[in-house]
Amino acid sequence: MDISIKLARFLDANGKLKQWPAKHAIREEACAYTARQFQDDRDYTEQEVNAILASAHTFGDYFLIRRTMVDSGYLCRTPDGSRYWKNKEKQRSEGE
Repeated sequence: MDISIKLARFLDANGKLKQWPAKHAIREEACAYTARQFQDDRDYTEQEVNAILASAHTFGDYFLIRRTMVDSGYLCRTPDGSRYWKNKEKQRSEGE
């Protein structure tokens, strides 16, 4: 996946998100970009997801990212939030 010019404006020199995009289309790109941090066919605890997301951005709101990624279908979770996994179908539809 190539990084668009629009998404690149939201990344620091280390490739971490420095701000969460307000526009839906760029937020979707940010979700797809961040989803690459997760392995296929692996379950994660909420704490593991939070740690991955915390290391992927600099603005200190992994709750916002996690919620958006679940709402957008990039991450799936059990109803009680005890288990998360990467949605491979969403990645396929995005051309990953």
